[in-house]
Amino acid sequence: MKRSDINIRDPFVLVYGGAYYLYGTRGATCWGPADGFDVYVSRDLAEWEGPFACFQNDGTFWADRNYWAPEVYRYRDGFYMFASFKHPTVHRGTAVLRADSPMGPFRPWSDGCVTPKDWECLDGTLYISRQGKPYMVFCHEWIQAGDGEILALPLTEDLRAPAGEPRLLFRASEASWCQSVHHSSGVTGWVTDGPFLWRTEAGALLCLWASFSQGGYTEGVAVSDNGEIDGRFTQAEPLFMDDGGHGMVFRALDGQLYLTLHSPNKKLLERPVFHPIAEKDGQLIRVG
Repeated sequence: MKRSDINIRDPFVLVYGGAYYLYGTRGATCWGPADGFDVYVSRDLAEWEGPFACFQNDGTFWADRNYWAPEVYRYRDGFYMFASFKHPTVHRGTAVLRADSPMGPFRPWSDGCVTPKDWECLDGTLYISRQGKPYMVFCHEWIQAGDGEILALPLTEDLRAPAGEPRLLFRASEASWCQSVHHSSGVTGWVTDGPFLWRTEAGALLCLWASFSQGGYTEGVAVSDNGEIDGRFTQAEPLFMDDGGHGMVFRALDGQLYLTLHSPNKKLLERPVFHPIAEKDGQLIRVG
């Protein structure tokens, strides 16, 4: 199938073993009851095979809705999925699953969510420091926080549990382009979605993230002042302001860098989009 045939939100690409593995939130079940995640496989980023179910709730998993934003990483001896889940009696949060293959089957690894139990959280992403310390960078959701937050939480080396307290990196309203939104529950605030950490060849540490601007869903970038997760993050120019976001960066097999995100941000119309990008002066720029 073509990429244009794939309806997912929050696309994430793992490059492994000469192939591309594409994960994401199932478009059809994003906002309600849900029971799994799929993976699509390609050798050229044009033709894809799938979907192949890589995680399926067999009835014993605790969450029953809002299966969001699966990200898969090769780490030590396995493949680890960071994904967000919800249950009516449990705060939304990110849990960790594990498999022996990027195709799955993924099985629960952490004891429930790794994010704070009394917070509404989402979109956890894995970051490994220069010293080899694992962190989960995640969003404290705006519907609870008001001004959406992005924080870094140290993890145990096996990725099963927190190893400290979360540290605030920045809030959504710190971006001059970010506009407030109104929720049907009556809450008005500023959204943070989809953090993803990328280190440039020049050593700069960037945090991609998404929110809303005049152009709709927008992919922003924040920069650490010391090149590490404990630095002060300031906002740079957005990468994409045309109703697309929740992006990440990957290097293709030929060395080309791509930004992938979903666009448009409309139910059942979302598609994974790939934009060639390059590094310049410690920043990311679109080149096509």
